[in-house]
Amino acid sequence: MPEEANRAAIWRRPATPAEINALHANTLPGLLGIAVTEMGPDWLRAEMPVDSRHIQPFGLMHGGASVVLAETIGSVCAFLALPEGQSAVGVEVNANHLAAVRAGDRVSALVRPLQLGRSIQVWNIEITRGDGRLACVARLTTAARSGA
Repeated sequence: MPEEANRAAIWRRPATPAEINALHANTLPGLLGIAVTEMGPDWLRAEMPVDSRHIQPFGLMHGGASVVLAETIGSVCAFLALPEGQSAVGVEVNANHLAAVRAGDRVSALVRPLQLGRSIQVWNIEITRGDGRLACVARLTTAARSGA
């Protein structure tokens, strides 16, 4: 990501993509093949294949698969941006589907914060197709709560 050296790190808990992916192994994100691929000081990227697990009957990626991808990585970021002793819960997620994604493609999702408050966080997620075209934009709102 450009201009990384000028951005302050927002992560308050250390984690690597491999550690995050291991946590998802036997959960919905793991079953769908969602994998965190890289992290920067204020962003995270994940990828997901588009195969029979993700499509609707017409061979296109189901909108719900985009939402699962967005909520998964937004929630990971919300947790990592909170101090020890706090956790995040989803409050609202919305998604605008802008371009179809066909079976056999692979999508990439980039998440960045829009608001990092003490009690509410808002995350922006952009999902692109393999050809780089924006397929979906989503926004996730999370609330911080006591207890990790």
